[in-house]
Amino acid sequence: MKRKPSIKKRCKKCHLIQRNGIKLIVCIVKKHKQKQGK
Repeated sequence: MKRKPSIKKRCKKCHLIQRNGIKLIVCIVKKHKQKQGK
């Protein structure tokens, strides 16, 4: 999974999570997984 400068929810089932200063979007649709931060 590559890191992006900005992340956005792509559907209603996407959830934004923050762990150790890294923002993640987790979804049941595997294509919607995103990561932002170092």
